[in-house]
Amino acid sequence: MLRPLWKPSVALAATLAVAGCAGSDAATTPAFPTWHNTQVNVVSRLAEAAGVVTTTSMKPDGSLETVAVRLRDGRRLWAYPATMAGRLPGMGVSAPAIVETGGGEGVVVALDPARKGRWKATLVARDAHSGVQKWTRPVHSTFGPQRCGPYVCLSEHTALAKARTVVLDPASGKPVWKLPGISEVEWSDQARVLLLRLSDDPMVESYELKTGKLQWQQPIEQALGPGVDLSGGWAFGAAGDDLVGYVAPYTDPTTRRLSTFGLFSLRRADGTINWIRPSVVRVYPSGNPGYAPVVRPVDRQGAYGGFARLDSLSGRVMGQVGAADVPGSGWWLAFPERMDKLGFLSHGAKGSVYDLASGRPAPVEEERSWSFCVTDPKPLPLKDQPPGFYSTAALCEYDLATGERVTTAGPPPAWFTGSMAGWRLWRDEKGALHAVNDHTESAPGMYG
Repeated sequence: MLRPLWKPSVALAATLAVAGCAGSDAATTPAFPTWHNTQVNVVSRLAEAAGVVTTTSMKPDGSLETVAVRLRDGRRLWAYPATMAGRLPGMGVSAPAIVETGGGEGVVVALDPARKGRWKATLVARDAHSGVQKWTRPVHSTFGPQRCGPYVCLSEHTALAKARTVVLDPASGKPVWKLPGISEVEWSDQARVLLLRLSDDPMVESYELKTGKLQWQQPIEQALGPGVDLSGGWAFGAAGDDLVGYVAPYTDPTTRRLSTFGLFSLRRADGTINWIRPSVVRVYPSGNPGYAPVVRPVDRQGAYGGFARLDSLSGRVMGQVGAADVPGSGWWLAFPERMDKLGFLSHGAKGSVYDLASGRPAPVEEERSWSFCVTDPKPLPLKDQPPGFYSTAALCEYDLATGERVTTAGPPPAWFTGSMAGWRLWRDEKGALHAVNDHTESAPGMYG
């Protein structure tokens, strides 16, 4: 997806003492199980299953590696060289896929830099805990593997006219079924998968995972109107029984025409459109479209309005700040843990903050909120890859009254990290991997 992957979000406000693990020294006993691992330089999103966390890490020489660590304590389990073959820079560095196979076991699937003839890389599946290789598949070009329920989904030959999507058995690598064209997994469970079909007429489709039987399809233009172009990026997230999608605007360099954009919700059971919010842009940092979306309206002349937080289930406005209250230039958005306020951070100077429920100014003294650690990110110096890839961003806590960073900050908020089975995972601005099990209810983070 062509998402702005350098832009971040946050987790929770409790200050936790950090217990030691791989690459760290032991500290005092924390309020919740927590660890950090400084032996990695995380540049992709994180994936977790079967008690294992996997990610793509960048080494000092710019090469990539697939890394697996143990969820309960952050201990490094194994690492192998990784690469990308045909992935577009705007999509960010690809993450491995990890699929649980039963009995606490799992398989990690990633792209290795093994070339052979016309094949530019090799898809390799390894045991999640031991790293022992299970199967391989030659690859010409791909956007990367994804978990789809109990299977692995892979769009392959993406740089060729014969691009297709294959669904693979994680135990053997054998194809279960396939589709023509390029697809991305937006949601799945054990029985079905919802795919975004990347085409001139993009649509969301539901398939039965065992057979590949099409259950329903919904063109995105049916929700937002004609003129959708995915070149600007997109994002999806689950909300209850629904799937909330966002399509970003894109200006055609030839015609200078702005594409159709906005937010919409589909019922996962049958694809019925629940609600739409056309002509709004998602802002960063903010929550996942299916969890805590924050948007700005844009009129036909390209003028921005104020800010609004939406209810992902109904699409209704939960709180907003008017356009007249938005400061001039030089600010960055900042949100507290509960996202009940909206702050305008001015680095090294006094900022401002508004109560989202009332839209009125709030006292800025002692107001702490989370924003991007870096406002001018540099592209990653990746070896043997085109320029323009960025790592997933990190959030830092700031005192809005002074514009200074808070040095005693705890984990970022849950609306940024998301949570799975009580665990929240994130990377800091140096690429180190962190985790805390604070029993937060499962929900998608800013990156999904």
